[in-house]
Formats: sequence, structure tokens, C-alpha cells
Amino acid sequence: MQINVTKKKYSRKAMRESVSMGMLAIPGVVLLLIFNYAPMFGIVIAFKKYEPLKGIWKSKWIGLDNFKFFFTSQDAVRTIRNTMCYNIAWIILGTICAVGLALMFYSLKSRRALKFYNTVVLIPKFLSAVILAFLAEIFLHYRYGVINQFLSALGLKTVDWYAAPNAWPFILTIVHLWASVGMSSVIYYASLMGLDEGLLEAAKLDGANKIQQIWHVMLPHLIPIIIIQTILSIGHLFSGDFGLFYQVPKDQGMLYPTTDIINTYTFRALKSGNLARSGAVGLAQSAAGFVTVVVTNAIVKKISPENSLF
Repeated sequence: MQINVTKKKYSRKAMRESVSMGMLAIPGVVLLLIFNYAPMFGIVIAFKKYEPLKGIWKSKWIGLDNFKFFFTSQDAVRTIRNTMCYNIAWIILGTICAVGLALMFYSLKSRRALKFYNTVVLIPKFLSAVILAFLAEIFLHYRYGVINQFLSALGLKTVDWYAAPNAWPFILTIVHLWASVGMSSVIYYASLMGLDEGLLEAAKLDGANKIQQIWHVMLPHLIPIIIIQTILSIGHLFSGDFGLFYQVPKDQGMLYPTTDIINTYTFRALKSGNLARSGAVGLAQSAAGFVTVVVTNAIVKKISPENSLF
């Protein structure tokens, strides 16, 4: 009898806790429904010849014509190539840099130094693309930029960076890594904090040096997090940081060969009034991202089931 009473008290307590947690989740769920799911009804615009006066539902249905316009245009190859190449390069370089920073943080003995460096690498993550653009201009301005001032001091020819498309893959990569690697490094560092110190002590007793400890103990511990982060990043393989690609190059037409991505192309289509075409490109972009996540996760599940997302 006592056991039954105890079970009832426990079930009531668990139910109250579940209700409380559910109440806390309500605002987030409501916002998700309003801003993420409710607008999904508007994807029908991608299949119509949208006329503002008629509205979405009364506009003429044209099937896949909006998709054909983009994929048969000369901009399709350029924007898709740029979007994919940047993302692939940034996934690889970002992972290497973030893991390297996390390992350095883990090696720090001073808590004060650790807090300082964590703050330094995290600050760029909270800067807007507009501020990043102004910071980049400080270095790249033709007359007053730090780089051209330095070149002039050495007696070398200055460069008009905003008219040199071949330089921008390197410029955008540097800006992106500076702005984003900090957050990823903190995630990897948090994972390293859960590493069993006994494994490192055992490695030291076996004669392993620092490099061997990193390679055989620390990196295997980070593999699951690296895989999850990579899968999530691959989901954005056909998407880019609009603010970075639009604000930092200042939307210069001469730089389009190396700075124009799907997101900036869609925005320009939207500005020109082609709402249906921009919707079609956005829908194709989302579908491609979903497919890449599912395929990547299936490959990971085949090789290492315990590290897959689902």
C-alpha cells in the first residue's frame, strides 16, 4: 500500500514538472509556428506569375517556369558555384581553426587568460555585417586603407580592392573565419572539458608526447561533435551569409564573379519586383539543403551509426 502511495506522489510530481516545462516551451513554440510554419503556405508563389493587384491566390499558375528562368540563366552556374565552393572551403577551414583554438584553450592553465581569450574570439560573432563591412573598409579603402598605406610606404603599387574580384575569395574567407570561428571553438572546448583526464594521464605514462595525446586522445573525443557540426553546416551548403556577401563587398557589380551567391541573387530579384522568381530560388535552395542533410546523415549512419543525427 505504501509503495502505491509513493508511486502516485511520484507520478503527480513528474506530471507537474512536465506541465511546467511545457508552459515554458509555449512562447517558443508559438513563435516557431508564426514565423517558420505559417509562412510556408506562401511557397505557392514560386509556381505562379505573381501580380500584386491580384494577390498570391488569384495570380496565374505557371508551374515550373520560375525555376526554369533561374536554372537556364547565365547567373545560375555562377551563384551555385560560388555558394557551394565558399561553404565547402569554410567548413573545412572553419573546423580546423575552431578545433585548433579549442585545443589551445584546453592547454591554458590560467583561468583569467582563458576568459580573456574566449571573450576576444567571441566578440566578432556579435558584430553585425554592417560593422564588419566598415572594419573591412578600414583595411581595403583605396586611399586610406591600412593595406594600401603599407604598400605605399614600401614603394609598391596600391590596389583597388573593390575592383579586384580575384582577391575576394581570400578576403571573404578571412572575414568569415574571424567572425565565426570563435563560437565553434567554444563548443569544441566545452566538449573537451568532459574529457576523462585519466586517459591523458595514461597516455603520458605510455610515453605519449603532446602531439600524440592530441591525435590519439583529444581528437577522437571531438569526432562526434565535429561530425554533428559538419552535418549541420552541410545543410547550409546552398545557402550563404547574406550580410557578409552583400555588405562587405558593398554590392559592387565588378565583384559579382566571385562574390555573388544564391542569397544575394535572390535579394536583387526581390528588389526588382520578381517576387515569384525569388521565391522559386529560395524554395529550390531550401529543398537542396534538406536533401544534403538527409544524404550526409545517411552516409554517416552507414559508416558510424552512433554519430548520426537520426
